Amino acid sequence: MQDGIRGMELLNRQVVNKGTAFTQEERDHLGLNGLLPPHIESLDEQSARAFEAFRRKTDDLERHIYLRALQDTNEILFYRLLLDHIEEMTPIVYTPVVGLACQQFSHIYRRPRGMFLSYPLRDSIPNLLRNRPNREVDVVVVTDGERILGIGDQGAGGMGIPIGKLSLYSLIGGIRPDRTLPIVLDVGTNNQERLADPEYLGWRNERITGDAYFDFVDQFFRAIEQELPNTFLHWEDFATPHARPILDRYRERFLTFNDDIQGTAAVVLGAILGAIKVTGRPLKDHQIVMLGAGSAGIGVSDFLRAAMREDGLSESEARNHFWIVDKDGLLHSGRTDLTAEQKVYAQPVERFADWPRTSRGQIAFADVIHRADATILIGLSSAAGAFNEQIVREMARKVERPIIFPLSNPTSKSEATANDLLQWTEGRAIVATGSPFDPVNVGGRTYRITQCNNIYIFPAVGLGVVASGARRITDPMILAAARTLGDHSPILRDPSAPLLPALDDLRQIAVEIATAVGVAAVKGGLCPAVTNDEIRRRVTYAQWKPIYPSVLPV
Repeated sequence: MQDGIRGMELLNRQVVNKGTAFTQEERDHLGLNGLLPPHIESLDEQSARAFEAFRRKTDDLERHIYLRALQDTNEILFYRLLLDHIEEMTPIVYTPVVGLACQQFSHIYRRPRGMFLSYPLRDSIPNLLRNRPNREVDVVVVTDGERILGIGDQGAGGMGIPIGKLSLYSLIGGIRPDRTLPIVLDVGTNNQERLADPEYLGWRNERITGDAYFDFVDQFFRAIEQELPNTFLHWEDFATPHARPILDRYRERFLTFNDDIQGTAAVVLGAILGAIKVTGRPLKDHQIVMLGAGSAGIGVSDFLRAAMREDGLSESEARNHFWIVDKDGLLHSGRTDLTAEQKVYAQPVERFADWPRTSRGQIAFADVIHRADATILIGLSSAAGAFNEQIVREMARKVERPIIFPLSNPTSKSEATANDLLQWTEGRAIVATGSPFDPVNVGGRTYRITQCNNIYIFPAVGLGVVASGARRITDPMILAAARTLGDHSPILRDPSAPLLPALDDLRQIAVEIATAVGVAAVKGGLCPAVTNDEIRRRVTYAQWKPIYPSVLPV
């Protein structure tokens, strides 16, 4: 056995523990006789028994806790169980239930997983990283817990997000779970409920801000460069003022990726590329209204604009197709409150000189819909109900197949429900959402609703990077991922089908996306030059599967 571990030490090592599936020969050699019930189970039998226990739990949080406990004791069984019931269990191990798990993190904490790098220990980060549970790491997911899903600042409780994300890297992408590392940068929290909670496990301090914050992130980054120089570093759920500056600062120096910016953009672009094939109009002929100008909204717009340029538009022509609205109205050249990223989409004032304005001189969202002839409407605003009946009917009056994506989550923050969108448009709208919605029946036809979940992109990107040996993540690699996803849209074969594939198909589609990412990396000179067939072979070989290996000495 690796490392010579035996007996209870072996049973307590989740990456090699097989539980009741240890063979009699393994039990004889490894000191396991008497420590396990005598019946030897197959992995199939274990999965069936675990599923029965899962079903006995009375609510989703208890189911989440059960799965986390299984992950901490037998990772191969955990992933096999998830694969056997992927549609049912993915929402439990990740969104939406992981949001509740983050809120309750300090109350449901059982065993250590991942690393907490807290601000008071900022001068010791390299030493802290040397305490990591596994020497070799392919993928790190890191958060500072400030913008967890749609529920905001959870401080150290944000650890639930990296744990959940990395579960999906292994489940869908096939990244080996023993080569992943979740990390929280604990810089405090401004959540008064957490600070007042006597059981809160994080650093009890208000958030560090300004230069001190960015200096801490830089200390972390330099420690990662030193300790894990070839690792794929995934940033998750950082607030808007931090997300893009961090990505821009390090993306040319390191193999790094921001899922809220790049992952969200790729999955939305992939869904839209499927939708526009249904409309029969190329992307460059669409007018896009975006409600929400944060890091996710701007990130989505950036990749849509890049796809338009690939389709033949100039930079200035592509920009003219975007109408981005935030809480202060349309982004335009007369505003002085825009960030550098937002200014890219500021419409020149002469384009709307005769449009009505509010009493504060703003161009309202409703007037943008009325005047801009939108064909694509995307919401990343967390403004519940913003896509109201008047807005939607106005848009649908002018376009036969309106593409409408209310992408804010959780469900309570969605800009519209899928049912309302399809009822208001007599089933003509092409809909994808950020939260899960039940199928909708309109006029005797049932429409299955796509959830634009980043699960479609980031695990496959990670697989492509690990398999190809890419040194950086570039926009062409992300665009290749999005276009491949769009090519696999089920709606192309069935008008009532969802825009994105079923979760049951994701491991195989991840191979296709990862191959496209690897091919783009080769074209960009970011990895060893090999053929497309060789990239596919490496991707297929690299995709880990939850199967018990032999643990006997060779």
